[in-house]
Amino acid sequence: MLVLAQEPMEVIEVIGRDTETLVLPSEEETEGLFGLAESLKDIPRAATVINESLMREAAIDDLHDIARFAPNSFAAAGFGNPSLPTLRGQLGELFESGMRRQAGNNGLGIPLSFNAIEGIAVVKGAPPVMLGTTQRVGGFVNLQPKTARVNKSASVLTGEWGQWSQYRLQLDHNAVIEQDQQALRVSAEMVDEDSFYDYHHHRSDDLLVAYQWQPNQDTKLDVSLEYYDVEWTDNAGINRPTQNLIDNNLYITGQGVQPNGSTVPGAGAVVSPTGEVAIDRSTTLTDPADTNTAETTLLHAKLQHWLNDDVVLVNRTYYQYLTREGINQNSFVEIIDAAHTFENRTELHIDKQTVVGINLRVNDVLGYSQFTTEADNPIDLTGPLSNRRIPLNDAQKSRLVELRPGLWVSPGGQYDVDGDGTGDFNLSDTTDSTSRQWGAFVQHEQNLTERWSVIGGLRADYYDVDAKDPLAPEGVVAQSDSYSDWLTAVSLATQFEWTPQLTVYATAYQSDSTSNSMAGGTVLNASGDIDAQNFATQNELYELGVKYAPNDARWYADATLFDQRRSLRNRDGSNSGIRSEGFEAQWHFAAESYWLTAAASYIDAYWDNSASSQGTRQVADVFDDSRPDIIAGTGVGSPNFTLFPASSKQLQGIPEVQASVVGGYKINQQWSVGGDLSYTKHFPLDYLQTVFIRDQHTLNLNAQYQATEQLTVRADIFNATDQDNWSPVFEGGYFGATLAFPSLPRHAQLSVHYEF
Repeated sequence: MLVLAQEPMEVIEVIGRDTETLVLPSEEETEGLFGLAESLKDIPRAATVINESLMREAAIDDLHDIARFAPNSFAAAGFGNPSLPTLRGQLGELFESGMRRQAGNNGLGIPLSFNAIEGIAVVKGAPPVMLGTTQRVGGFVNLQPKTARVNKSASVLTGEWGQWSQYRLQLDHNAVIEQDQQALRVSAEMVDEDSFYDYHHHRSDDLLVAYQWQPNQDTKLDVSLEYYDVEWTDNAGINRPTQNLIDNNLYITGQGVQPNGSTVPGAGAVVSPTGEVAIDRSTTLTDPADTNTAETTLLHAKLQHWLNDDVVLVNRTYYQYLTREGINQNSFVEIIDAAHTFENRTELHIDKQTVVGINLRVNDVLGYSQFTTEADNPIDLTGPLSNRRIPLNDAQKSRLVELRPGLWVSPGGQYDVDGDGTGDFNLSDTTDSTSRQWGAFVQHEQNLTERWSVIGGLRADYYDVDAKDPLAPEGVVAQSDSYSDWLTAVSLATQFEWTPQLTVYATAYQSDSTSNSMAGGTVLNASGDIDAQNFATQNELYELGVKYAPNDARWYADATLFDQRRSLRNRDGSNSGIRSEGFEAQWHFAAESYWLTAAASYIDAYWDNSASSQGTRQVADVFDDSRPDIIAGTGVGSPNFTLFPASSKQLQGIPEVQASVVGGYKINQQWSVGGDLSYTKHFPLDYLQTVFIRDQHTLNLNAQYQATEQLTVRADIFNATDQDNWSPVFEGGYFGATLAFPSLPRHAQLSVHYEF
């Protein structure tokens, strides 16, 4: 391992790495989250670092994979394309280089590419005061982008071949323009994947160009530009999740019939069971005629300058442009015509103890949405594709607006056209909105003794938001509104060094957060107003933890007790309170020939005397009582949107216990093997706890051969024991009685890594 230390910047830059050495999470610092650069031991929060070497060893390539390392990070499937993490039972935020990225709407978003990423930090609880007010507060993931390196030119070519015609090719080249001063890095990735699931595919191209300039030891500028173009399939899993489906892959057949006699899937449809058959787990709610595409461009710039030995100025700039088109045959539509997000933050770090700063964030979104006529449970997946399609009838079209010929979406406001005193339209997330966020923050660490310190932080953000209906029906004046508000965040933590290796900490955090729609936009409610509750969501976090990092051994351990109150944005735009209490622990160890990490967690997550909603009350409502030998149906019909009264009931879709082990063993100079094993305890899929996902485990194995110094060949076997595992499809439990997502069966992947 080659390490260069620069003075007086006191920043360590890794410019080369022995490929035989795995770097533990405790051996690298996190940058730009709680200060300038911090080790895991010194952060007064539960956090996990998944660095480049761990990402490579554990084959991390999407947000679901962080559960192999991070406690309490089990996630719903996100319609097969996770765009946000789940932490402590609720969606978290996604950051990159310390700046909040555009991501999905409640987890339904755009598949991520890790082509531009070389490290991940997972932190529990709302982001610290430096990072600003956000929407999702269960925790956050900070993606560390690749940067150019001014000390060594290098190139890496990686190819992957997997089952079901899955191919990936990546070329990463770093060129030194001027030794120790300027460098340019280019990383390009092409993905072409078919799938185990019917009609499912993923095609994407990603290009990163990064530049670094170090004119002297006091100044460094990093700039990167990424372009990502992707086409993929929304995958809703398998509908009608009865206990027999979860336990035995047995599916109840029969097409639903609406109250008006139509067999087109619609609200209140009832199924008369025609049988129960073993369903192929590849038969999921997909359609070859669905369209899901997106393009995004991201710009990151970071200027760091040491004014003197004790003061450093950091300026970060982020810009993202996003377009998306999702048109599915089940009548779901989400079109982001254009979303622009700009943020600039200036930080002044003084004597490694005080940080003060200001920032400006602007988010401008024009988008159209329609999700009010979806109906999944009436569909018989074993029948023809026509069973899955929902052509809108004239009555449904009359409550929507035609965006293009034959394409109907919700307006961005409610209108009473016929004058009967009630609104005549269905509302989704259609919006044309602009939000401006001005923020100021201060964070200070005060040493009370040589071993005891207190850290306090304060932030205030002023929001100014405009929203209007971009697609008002003919004959009415488009609704619009403006709103402004202050949001605050306060943090207080204390750390005590019991010994030089053992640190005990306690953290308290309170903040306001926002509630937004697709691409961070702001919608109008049924009254034509921006709802004030979108800017008054309260969040609290209390943590007590211990961290241990011995100086004379390569291992690290920590344990945390937590109590967290926060909010969940429901599918209809309302907010529900969630409280979670629990315990988390992790351990990392490395020896000369092997390494091991372990994580375990317990969480008691429940509705905090708060209401909850589901698209269908229980799965038995889908069926009538004509076949009691198959299921005791109620005949209520589905979907039948149900609002459950305020309660403290267990939060559905989240396992109470989660555990994982990841490791590797070097047999000799050429051969090494590794794997990971994860476990989740059984948990209810729906609010009424009529269906449970059982105890589950997943075992992944790998073997690697170092053919030459430049060439490495690796084989992976995923789900080696071929478990029929399941997960919820969507966060928050809304589809708990409607959908469940089947995991992939055992499958193999071969990869080749060549450095030149």
